[in-house]
Amino acid sequence: MQFTDTLREETANSWEQSVNHPFVKGIAKGDLPLDIFKYYILQDIYYLKHYGKVHALAATLAEDFRVTAMLAEKAKGTAQAELTVHQEHAEILHITVNDWENFKPAPTAYAYTSHLYRAAASGSLGQAIAAMLPCYWLYADIGKTYENEKPTEKIYQNWIATYASDWFQESTNEQINLLNQIAAESSKKEKEKMKEQFIIAKEYELAFWEMAYTNEEWFSDRHWHSHSMA
Repeated sequence: MQFTDTLREETANSWEQSVNHPFVKGIAKGDLPLDIFKYYILQDIYYLKHYGKVHALAATLAEDFRVTAMLAEKAKGTAQAELTVHQEHAEILHITVNDWENFKPAPTAYAYTSHLYRAAASGSLGQAIAAMLPCYWLYADIGKTYENEKPTEKIYQNWIATYASDWFQESTNEQINLLNQIAAESSKKEKEKMKEQFIIAKEYELAFWEMAYTNEEWFSDRHWHSHSMA
């Protein structure tokens, strides 16, 4: 059994909840309100900015220059994807300059990206890749799970098609294979650390759906109905 197979087993419950979350189901059915998707896209663009930077940080940790080059290319690809997402969705979702000027990351988006930086700061390529892998793998799985769905909203069709595409599936498999190669040369203690990074990141992937679906806010921005200042 490959190292990544054990990671999937460890996160089976979280994985099932993620693939079947109402946010994802809503995209597949086409009935997810566009304002919820807009909130998600704004948060996801923030996430992708940092996800790309973490790829670049991971590239500096690789001893094999081919791995450095691959990760640097993925950092570039993530940045390009961010710009494309921004351009394609901004008009459809009526994302305005005002939206960007007043944007702030939700608690989950901030915490998730912070986790990725912490993994990269460990100085271990394996831990950095382990933390980044759930994002690739879950989206690839969702793409394949729902690739035959035909939501009426074109923006949802495109979202599913992106992650079901051959290039995204191949990119995901590259990351899976890389983590397995690293694990094969790692100590038991290091593999435990890699597993922990993966499991936490996977929990944040599930939390990201819930964040978007519930329009998560910081505590101080919430409207308390039953609390009053003493």
